Amino acid sequence: MTVPVVSATCPRCAAELAPALLACPGCGSLVHADRLQGLADGARAAADRGDVPAALSAWREVLDLLPAGSRQHQVVRQKIVALTEGLPSGPPPQRAASTAAAPSAPGQPTGTSSAGKKAAAGLGALGLLLLKFKTFLLLLVTKGKLLLWGLTKGTTLLSMLASFGVYWAIWGWRFGLGLVLSIYVHEMGHVIALRRFGFKATSPMFIPALGAFIRMRQAVIDPRESAAIGLAGPIYGLGAAAVAAALWYATKHPLLAALAGVGAWINLFNLLPIGTLDGGRAFHALSRPQRVLAACAVGAAWFITKDGLLLLLLIVCGARCLERGDQRGDSRACAHYAALILLLSVLSMVRIYARIGH
Repeated sequence: MTVPVVSATCPRCAAELAPALLACPGCGSLVHADRLQGLADGARAAADRGDVPAALSAWREVLDLLPAGSRQHQVVRQKIVALTEGLPSGPPPQRAASTAAAPSAPGQPTGTSSAGKKAAAGLGALGLLLLKFKTFLLLLVTKGKLLLWGLTKGTTLLSMLASFGVYWAIWGWRFGLGLVLSIYVHEMGHVIALRRFGFKATSPMFIPALGAFIRMRQAVIDPRESAAIGLAGPIYGLGAAAVAAALWYATKHPLLAALAGVGAWINLFNLLPIGTLDGGRAFHALSRPQRVLAACAVGAAWFITKDGLLLLLLIVCGARCLERGDQRGDSRACAHYAALILLLSVLSMVRIYARIGH
């Protein structure tokens, strides 16, 4: 976020203020007090009317204008975490959402008697993942503007055309167009999740032959937020691959099978639990037992498909299981990761099924 320009002196003590200061070095007063009050009022009003993403967006702006070590900074962080835990799953809601009825944070320790609740949460998360595919299809029909928002941005459109030209030269225009659209849907999954959590971010930027990326303008304060944002890309990517597979099943056109298989394989690659890849963001929020469960899902998928990428995933997951992991854990992220591995692995084999069928 760009910090607003302020006057050169503090209105309370007349001390000189550097442009980047958030608190006066003389009297300690907040430099952006008036703006902070307005943002806080707006956040509370948004929360009262049930617009949680708008409230989160306002509180994140407040956080950017507060000194990192201040008491106010910690209070606002806690507000953001509380709102995030009460945020419903799916795209930005159009109806009122209440944080009062929110369940406990996924993976929050509540004693040994909560094991059954955690298992139920995991199964519920699998159901939520399947519902997201329905949400993806509904989004195409009822919320097309949100999914197509990136195409209104010049940088996104121009970089997409550049990537399309490269893929066209290598594989032909039909496959090139399908591949670019598949990557775009994946990236817009991240954008939709970022909006849902109230983050400011750029539209997708394509890099020919390397994929695409989104630059976040605000820092993530909770690993569970990062996991949800990271996994949103493969979830939407899975939706795009599933649509291509369904069209192949209906038409038996080999191009559609290739797009489904390659699209699924690319999303599987993004689930590598390394660094800032989507899988790395997910694993950062998992406890050690949850990482072992995720590795077991990868192992099962590799046993079924014998895909070399899954063997690489299994090796990296095994290495990450040796780390301590997040003590709270995130059962929803664990279930989503495992389901994505299994479903994408099956879809990645569509191109092979198509060859066998012919």
